[in-house]
Amino acid sequence: MLLTGLIGPAAADQVCAIDDTDREVCLADPAERIIALSPGATELLFAAGAGERLVAAVDHSDHPPEAKVLPSVGSHDRLDLERLVALQPDLVIGWVTGNPVAQVERLERLGVPVFRIEPRAFEGIATALERLARLADSEAQGRLAAKRFRQGLAELAARHADAPPVTVFYQVWDSPLMTVNDEHLIGKVVTLCGGVNVFGGLARLVPRIDEEALLAADPEVILAGGRGEENRSWLEDWQRFPELTAVARDNLFFVPPSLLQRPTPRLLEGSRLLCERLEVARGRR
Repeated sequence: MLLTGLIGPAAADQVCAIDDTDREVCLADPAERIIALSPGATELLFAAGAGERLVAAVDHSDHPPEAKVLPSVGSHDRLDLERLVALQPDLVIGWVTGNPVAQVERLERLGVPVFRIEPRAFEGIATALERLARLADSEAQGRLAAKRFRQGLAELAARHADAPPVTVFYQVWDSPLMTVNDEHLIGKVVTLCGGVNVFGGLARLVPRIDEEALLAADPEVILAGGRGEENRSWLEDWQRFPELTAVARDNLFFVPPSLLQRPTPRLLEGSRLLCERLEVARGRR
């Protein structure tokens, strides 16, 4: 195995792909022992047809169900390098901003190829599927998954292109109160569905705000993911403010966080749910 992005052009018979840091990662042969360093990377690999080649992942890699039985190599922000190296991976899929830089660089010094991903746009998810599939020799599955994802998003975009705008607040966390801007993938989903993110113009991808700013913005809809797949407590807390338009119209909506907060093909399912919630809000005017 060989990482050629730093040392020169790839040989003709190597398997190569460009990662999300614009580095070309090349392998002498398709990867057979892959380790994923984020739940999102795990999910992308399975969707790309490479699940059978995964030999380990990090904690909270819970989708699809087969991922739950994979050995753990620690958490995304604190890797168990000793255990990871002992598994003899021929490819590691890292997360650009989510993994400890020093630990990932140490892996590379040990000769382990690391392919870094972190999709920031819809097309980035589709191409991640295709690139991972290329490295794992599952290109047909990867292309099909990418095609379905692109088509599903295009259908949603067409359906909601002329929808009346709805002002939206999306809650990422409760303490401190956090949201997303328009450059974040979730912000792009809001726009896709005809929503107007009331904090979309802020500079940070995941800005912190206060309750006073939200009350002043007075969104028509409040969307939250909660701490878990069934936890709606954040929305219930907004009932303290009956003067909010979202509260007065009962436009407090829950979307399971794994469907929106992981940049994987399931974002399409989350997008459909979010679009449906905004349609409900339009009907309550």
